[in-house]
Amino acid sequence: MPTPSANHHPKPGTGLSAARDAAVRTSFARQGLMHHWGASLTALEHGAAEVRLPHSERVTQQQGSFHGGAMGALADIAGGYAAMTVAPEGVEVTTVEYKINFLAACAGGELVARGRVIRAGKRIIVTTADVFHRDADGHETHCATMQQTIVPVPKTY
Repeated sequence: MPTPSANHHPKPGTGLSAARDAAVRTSFARQGLMHHWGASLTALEHGAAEVRLPHSERVTQQQGSFHGGAMGALADIAGGYAAMTVAPEGVEVTTVEYKINFLAACAGGELVARGRVIRAGKRIIVTTADVFHRDADGHETHCATMQQTIVPVPKTY
């Protein structure tokens, strides 16, 4: 796949304004599901976001592994907040669609989802997110990958 042009591919690490950082963090704090599950927004940069989710009975399937729905939701949130860092000021974002591949089942430890913007257009933002399982020793296993389409929407709160 060709590399997107610099005009449409924000470089993670270029920083956010204090207002943009606060807007994204305020939006994340309003995520009832993420709060209920104990997830946290652990890194935020222009075009990138990282979200972590500790293993608990709230996010498991019948065999004790992280549920695929939890992995999908975490990837969706990481990609969505990466998109919000490049969306116009004063708006939120919402997912139009995503496609996810599950690569490994994992239990214990935590999930770490890293979202990044692939292309930020005027009407849609395309992101990707990779979900990793981190065990007690810090070893990471790639367990899911997602591609997502996001649209900016009016902020209603």
